[in-house]
Formats: sequence, C-alpha cells, structure tokens
Amino acid sequence: MKVFISWSGGKETSLALYRVMQNRDVEVAYLLNMVSEDGKYSRTHGISSKLLKLQAEAIGIPIIQRRATWESYERVFKKAVLEFRKKNIQAGVFGDIDLQGHRDWIERVCKCVCIRPTLPLWKEKREKLLKEFINAGFKTVIVATRANLLGKEWLGRRIDKEFIKDLKALGNIDLCGENGEYHTFVYDGPIFKKPVEFSIGKKVLTQPLRAGVGLKDKHWFLKLNVKND
Repeated sequence: MKVFISWSGGKETSLALYRVMQNRDVEVAYLLNMVSEDGKYSRTHGISSKLLKLQAEAIGIPIIQRRATWESYERVFKKAVLEFRKKNIQAGVFGDIDLQGHRDWIERVCKCVCIRPTLPLWKEKREKLLKEFINAGFKTVIVATRANLLGKEWLGRRIDKEFIKDLKALGNIDLCGENGEYHTFVYDGPIFKKPVEFSIGKKVLTQPLRAGVGLKDKHWFLKLNVKND
C-alpha cells in the first residue's frame, strides 16, 4: 500500500514515519509539507523550506511542498492529496497524539478526498513516546517555544533524558508539546541515510500583530541555516 505522510520535520512525524517504515507492506511515497505563502518557511514550525528539502533528501523520500495561508490551508491540502490519489496513494499518515480537534479535522478532510487516515501514535503515553524516540537514536533540536511557557534558553536543546526530566520539573508543560509549547527539527536517526547539516542562527521573539497581544501569543524561534548557504 502506498501512503503519504503529513510532514512537519519534527519529532512526532519522524516517529510516525519510523513506525510505518517497519511495515514491509507499506511504501511511504511522499512527505507532504505545507509552507508559508512566500514559500520560505514551514507553516507550522517556522523551519526553512530549504532545510526541509535537505531533510527529505537525507531520508530518501521525495517532499512535496505547497504554499498556503492559514485561510487557504485546507483547500491547498486537499488539492495536494487529490493529486496523490492519481498516483495510487491510498492512505495518509499523521503524527497527532490525542488532540481530538486535530483528529476530527484529519478524518473530515481525508473523507472528502477518499483517503484513509492513519495515526500510529494516537493515545499513547507522552513519556513512552519520547523514550522510544530517544532509544531509537533520533537526534533533534528545539526550534520554537511559546514565550509564556518556555524561555529562549530552551531553544537549541536536544531531546534526551535530561530534557524530559527538566520538562517534568516545570509541571505545566505537555511533555510532547502537543499544545504548542515547543517544536522540533529532526536531523538524524534511523529513518535517515545521512545526517542533515545545518548551523545555528539567531533567536527571535515574534512581535505582536496588534496592540494588546500578550506574551502568551508570542513565540521564540531559533533560526537554522543551511550549511554553506
């Protein structure tokens, strides 16, 4: 069975891909990545689209990037999946864990385009998933945080046992960042044929789009640069 995976470049989609790749009856044909309307950054994590292309190259699976605003996101996503269907792709893989609103959207959209949704991480324990990720040999870097919950000192950290311990000590943070507490970029691991090469850039705090926006609406971003770019 041929499938595509809804791709962010982060830990959940990487772990979902890893699990799916264990099934010899499944072929992951494409990574589908939604990017900003100017095509420069991923729509969800703010990662350079160039770096995501290098990531896909290092994995060895073609990446399809589609530009969209938040308003046009669903329409553009559906159009891309309809193109996949013409190539005999039967299912889509998603890395969501337990946000029911996300699953409702996935199931509704997939039903509209006659694609079967697969959520290999659904309802699993957060710490179990992170330990599986670490033990499998994945390497990742924190690229974004919600400013009211995690400061800029968290940017650039790797997910390891110390990271889990420090997050648990805070007490109010979802260990996998399911509520947007943090986002990641995965650069090496068992799904990779070679590591992704990059350099660490600036830490930037997003500015509010309107007066009165509080810290909870701001995010810290770590810029990752394509090496030698």
